[in-house]
Amino acid sequence: MEHLSVPAFLGMLVVILGSAKIMGALAQRLGQPAVLGELVAGVLVGKSVLGLVDPGREAVELLSELGVVILLFAIGLETDLGKLFKVGATSLTVAVAGVVLPFAAGYAACLALGLASLPAIMAAATLTATSVGITARVLADLGRLGSQEGQIILGAAVLDDILGLVILTIVTELALGREVSLGSVGMSTFLAVAFLVGALAVGRYVVPWIFRAAQRLNLPGTPTALALIVALALAWLADRSGSAMILGAFAAGILVAKVPAAHEIERGITEIGHFLVPLFFVVVGASVDLDALDPRSPDSRFALLTGGVLIVVGVAGKLAAGYAPFWFKGNKLVVGVGMTPRGEVGLIFAKMGLTAGVLSAGLFGGVMLMVIATTLIAPPVLKRLLGPAPLGEPEPVVEGLDNLVTEA
Repeated sequence: MEHLSVPAFLGMLVVILGSAKIMGALAQRLGQPAVLGELVAGVLVGKSVLGLVDPGREAVELLSELGVVILLFAIGLETDLGKLFKVGATSLTVAVAGVVLPFAAGYAACLALGLASLPAIMAAATLTATSVGITARVLADLGRLGSQEGQIILGAAVLDDILGLVILTIVTELALGREVSLGSVGMSTFLAVAFLVGALAVGRYVVPWIFRAAQRLNLPGTPTALALIVALALAWLADRSGSAMILGAFAAGILVAKVPAAHEIERGITEIGHFLVPLFFVVVGASVDLDALDPRSPDSRFALLTGGVLIVVGVAGKLAAGYAPFWFKGNKLVVGVGMTPRGEVGLIFAKMGLTAGVLSAGLFGGVMLMVIATTLIAPPVLKRLLGPAPLGEPEPVVEGLDNLVTEA
């Protein structure tokens, strides 16, 4: 790999961050999440158009992976397990249906298109996620975050991400060469669940003790720095235990959310995320090979066909999940639409599939089309279904994860 000098690296960071902010702001002006602007920025500055950013550079790749860890840590900070348990069977039913239906339909569709088993599993796995940050922002803007539908959507979206992270761990293990069998899937599931449960069970005692002991340091920024240490340590432990690093970062966020300094930590992580998280989204966009989506090529036409099929299956699967709890008397269509955007977690799945060599450049482009399309569809449709925000004080904008996704 060609050596990247410090000045060249700094120049590349200027291009990445500058384009992310400009395109992110433009996307928000158009009523879309900033993450979509950052993806487009990556495509523009990547190898397919301007060639200013090489996503294969080791330094850029490392910072991008660090951005993923920070993003999943932020998702964990926003996850309140107690509130999730109170949402009840309705949210759980939507969550399970929102994972099983898109995954099964996506896997079957990919096999029908002629894809091999492992790429079909990875492509189907990208359909399972739901973007907590994007959905939460739309509901908050419309003053419906506290509504029955809003609570069901948020609870189910977080559960979807937990289930999706387990699926991602399984697929990652399979991508390393393990045989696709019931036994290997069962063992991967056991390792992922055992790590998550074990980390939460042990961490609920260890993490508060660490923060109490660190109070003696009395140095500015200590809580945020300590939270980062916990996140990086658990991400490393997750990798060593055979799980995905992002599962450890997610568990760390859940644990740190319970410490007294959680609000200060959330502010600090948000500021750090404003630098690191856009790097991930831009690098993902820069990884898109537009030549692989050229309709004049047979391989590209197949990738576009696969992307179109994934869009249809992805939207239909989440809409069906909204109707799964037949006893719920609220607006099931709102719940289904709210579950549709894949956003940041779908991007993480797709990027890991590309890095592991499971997704080809063309298939990765097709998956990216699905992620972008589903993320674009949800905000305007939700606004149309719910109408303008009710009169009165607007709901507070969700901090932390929401800021990272929508304001980065």
